Amino acid sequence: MITRREFLAVPALPVAARIAAHVQGPTKGVSSGRPWYATMRRCGQININERDPLDLDVMGWIDYWASLRVDALLLNGGGIVAYYPTEVPYHHRSEFLGSRDLFGELTTAAQATGIRVVARMDCNYAYEPAAKAHPEWFERDENGALRPHGESTWLFKTCMFSPYFSEQMPAIYREINHRYRVDGFFTNGWPGTGPLTVCYCDACRDVYRTQVGGIPPQETDATNPLYRKYYEAFMDRVVEIWKQWEGIAREASSEAVYVGNLGGGIRTVKDMWRIGRTAGWFNADHQGRSGNTPIWDCSLQGRVAAAIMKGGTATNVTGAYANTQPLWRHTAKSPAEIAMWLAQTTASGMVPWFHWLGGHPEDTRWREAGRGFFRWLADNEPHFRNRRSIADVAVLYPQRTIAFYRSGTSPDSWTGADRARTSEYLQGIYYALLESRVLTDFVAEDDLGEETLRRYRVLILPNAAYLSERHVQQIREFASRGGSVLATFETSLYDEWGNRRDQFALADLFGVKATGRALPAQDNSYMRIEGAHPVVDGFGGTALLPGAAERVPIRADDAGALVLGVVPGYPSFPPEMVFPRQSNTSEPAAMFRQQGHTRVAYFGGDIDRTFWRSTNTDLSRLLGNTVRWLRGDEQPLVTINGDGVVEAFAWETDPGIALHLVNYTNPNMMRGWFRRFYPVGPLQIDFAAPAGRTIHHARALRAGRDLSLRVEGSRLLFEVPQIADYEVIALT
Repeated sequence: MITRREFLAVPALPVAARIAAHVQGPTKGVSSGRPWYATMRRCGQININERDPLDLDVMGWIDYWASLRVDALLLNGGGIVAYYPTEVPYHHRSEFLGSRDLFGELTTAAQATGIRVVARMDCNYAYEPAAKAHPEWFERDENGALRPHGESTWLFKTCMFSPYFSEQMPAIYREINHRYRVDGFFTNGWPGTGPLTVCYCDACRDVYRTQVGGIPPQETDATNPLYRKYYEAFMDRVVEIWKQWEGIAREASSEAVYVGNLGGGIRTVKDMWRIGRTAGWFNADHQGRSGNTPIWDCSLQGRVAAAIMKGGTATNVTGAYANTQPLWRHTAKSPAEIAMWLAQTTASGMVPWFHWLGGHPEDTRWREAGRGFFRWLADNEPHFRNRRSIADVAVLYPQRTIAFYRSGTSPDSWTGADRARTSEYLQGIYYALLESRVLTDFVAEDDLGEETLRRYRVLILPNAAYLSERHVQQIREFASRGGSVLATFETSLYDEWGNRRDQFALADLFGVKATGRALPAQDNSYMRIEGAHPVVDGFGGTALLPGAAERVPIRADDAGALVLGVVPGYPSFPPEMVFPRQSNTSEPAAMFRQQGHTRVAYFGGDIDRTFWRSTNTDLSRLLGNTVRWLRGDEQPLVTINGDGVVEAFAWETDPGIALHLVNYTNPNMMRGWFRRFYPVGPLQIDFAAPAGRTIHHARALRAGRDLSLRVEGSRLLFEVPQIADYEVIALT
């Protein structure tokens, strides 16, 4: 490895020559039989701008990333702007590049220190000269006009269906590959996870004519047959381009990789499962939070990525800058917020990717936050080589519902911010499970076969309204094998495209029938406790619990014992009118059934979304009680006693088991940013050792201290004295 002192000792030579004077080439390490990106654990990115080539300090930046001990570094290659002397026509060179090859200098310096290089590209926009020479490359509106960038109006949007993606970008990739032998390519902003765009260029009109049969609607509308056909054509093109670009990346090396941009947290429209079957590396560009986003949003992203990639490589970008609304690209977010995003990325099984924008930072407060965390990761790397999650509760990631849902109470299309409500059912379940400290995984709806679900005791369906016949049958088979199920609201009432069924497809499992369409939201409705059951434990002193805002009216198949009955809503104002018109009904608010080892709980209302919106403690307790009852008489995999809002992840690793504990206890938990940490502890942990694993030792990796461990049969008992932000307990 070349040091900065050695580098500066030969200042008269250009960067490439100065490095070559000291090293023979990049150090790639020993092959493990897996691609390099499968064992990567730390990633960095400097996102340079067009002016940076004037005087960017190459070795200063490489020194910084080397100090983080990153395995891979993302460096700007080209697309919108080329940072090397490109010869590809209409590939715009930086106007400040001059005779410099900035990408080459950075790549050579990084590879000389043993850091892999991934060329960061942008395929989404190009300059006006390209638009004049190749108008067929660009998106058009309905009037045939080019679509300029919203702020940088001299750039124009390129079209995925055009030769820009299948000819121009491949030419650029091949040129970079030929000159620099990079380890992969990454595209900013593509393919993304959000709604589909509708373009009116000649290439797209041909797609509409030959594959769709008409112009698709502008808004996400899966009930429209044209949108469905366009969705399939769009996804076909995404996969086609992804495979083409990966093939080009591998022309230089069989271990090279193409990486797409797949951020978005849980709110996705494009078919993530299908992309995951193509991708070797899933990058979630989910850089931070703003507004009323809860701190655990990064953990949600990690669970989505794990469900899609099933053990494959997944990274998540932590933006070190202030990516809020308003947006400040050149000032840092608080170190505490950075630390929590990096902690969740790691705890949820993703690889952290640390990112700064601009080659000449005047605010450098972010640097030490990344360096401290990454060095700690490197020092303890074996404990972050995850083999598998050991959770036994699975939550369905209902992507089609999130993407396309139109509730029976709101049949009109939801657009803009309204579409966020489709993810609130999942958010509510997640929050309740977090408060109950339940170890969970997400599973993708196209991954419900026996091989996946046999690991789980409980499957939770948070208003999985849109389910195919295959999904329904797989859920039914899971229950027939002894698995327990929790479902809410309109689960299985529609097929995968939103066609309403006459009845719940899982009516036989729920033990109820819908007697009408979902009722609109109403304040001041309740559930009456009508009978004893474990799900209503802890509610002494009240006969009423808060009711769901929206509900499907249901009728039980069997006249069994009623546990929770519906109390219909009544006026909330004026106070003189606030009294029930019906204090009791025979309509169940929920059904709880058991047959053999299988237990089923179904709530007719949107109890999950209602909890998310209200944060009502009774609803959280009710959901937590229900999950505990569904698990049966077995002890939980982990019990955590002590104060605080703490999320737990448990992974089987090469050395043993890693229990990750993330402390969310903070006044800024539901609205960023964290300013400082509020330590919790002591926490008493009762953990089930996995079968076949003998554990003798417990160590807190962040604290750097051994813990007293008591083994009682298969249970591991220990105490964590304190957690500030994040702790990892290595059990070996």
